[in-house]
Amino acid sequence: MTTTNDTRDASAPTPATGSDADFVADTNRSFLSRLYTGTGAFEIVGRRRMWYLVSLVIVIICVASIAIRGFSFGIEFEGGTQISIPVTQGVTSQSVEDVTTKALGSAPEAVQTAGSGASQTVQVRTDTLTPQQASAVTAALTDRFGPELTNQDVSISEVSSTWGKEITEKMLIALAVFLVIVFVYIAIRFDREMSVAALASLLFDIVCTAGIYSLVGFEVTPATVIGLLTILGFSLYDTVVVFDKVGENTRSVLQTTRRTYAEQANLAINQTLMRSINTTVISVLPIIALMVIAVWLLGVGTLKDLGLIQLVGVVVGTYSSIFLAAPLLVTLKERRSEIKRHTARVLQRREAVDSGEDVASTERSVRGRPSARHGRSELEAGEQPQTPTGKRRRSR
Repeated sequence: MTTTNDTRDASAPTPATGSDADFVADTNRSFLSRLYTGTGAFEIVGRRRMWYLVSLVIVIICVASIAIRGFSFGIEFEGGTQISIPVTQGVTSQSVEDVTTKALGSAPEAVQTAGSGASQTVQVRTDTLTPQQASAVTAALTDRFGPELTNQDVSISEVSSTWGKEITEKMLIALAVFLVIVFVYIAIRFDREMSVAALASLLFDIVCTAGIYSLVGFEVTPATVIGLLTILGFSLYDTVVVFDKVGENTRSVLQTTRRTYAEQANLAINQTLMRSINTTVISVLPIIALMVIAVWLLGVGTLKDLGLIQLVGVVVGTYSSIFLAAPLLVTLKERRSEIKRHTARVLQRREAVDSGEDVASTERSVRGRPSARHGRSELEAGEQPQTPTGKRRRSR
């Protein structure tokens, strides 16, 4: 059995060895020790109203940004014309934008630099151009940056609005199919309350990720949609891990009056907290490496979009699994009558212990066990209430 090294007062009762039913948070350890060992010292469920408020504020900000700022959709969704020019002597984003604006009579929608070194290019995005407009832009660019820049160096590609509409529809269909599959899975895998909490967590992830994209102005591309579906799967995985531990800790909670459902769920969150952090760090590091290599070294825009959505989604998914899904599960569970009655019994027992009453016989009655168990009846009847410590459950 794992022992607990703490610095309690010498006058305090001697710590007792017990199961999870006798568990109390060990708050005397260091922060990192409590985080690593999962002693239950971090009160998350007990402060769930605060986390609900924080999550609500985040959702309000994200929804407001989506409604006011909207999204910056890529050319694949809106259609249009993209002009690509290799960077040569004097070719900069500003100079290309000036030449394009003068040739078309209006400013392009976006001008950005992609790639690095000899493969660096300036990409101009405009509305769909007519052949005459495309020829005028090409002539203006070659006149301004020639002779280094020739007509063959100017690449012009068009994406029709019809094709962009099809891409948008496919994106929405893919997202809808994913959510339906997830709903069916969690409905089979979990009970009713866990299913509702997991779906609420997924919805939170979608809204927050979309809101962050709207706030910072990231361009939404097909790679963004692929990344979104990926991080939703990651979020569901993290939620399943937490819920599995909650289910394990609360499986027999109604057969004891030592701890409430909420306390056992909070212990489960603490026991999986370090695992969630490790998983997040391990997931984030290669994403950051991907973004560094793709954007700063190779200048691959598609990988940048994929990396950004995954980076945002992994962090948001970890937050929602710990601070939203699990506390929401407890709130939903506490609406059940049997959980309410059990919580009341636990609180009543603690009041009895505080007043010095003998609760041993009451505990045996609740557990449905005989008063004499392996010759310990006299000891249990006469022993004083013990102070449980942050020790792990033994297999029975």
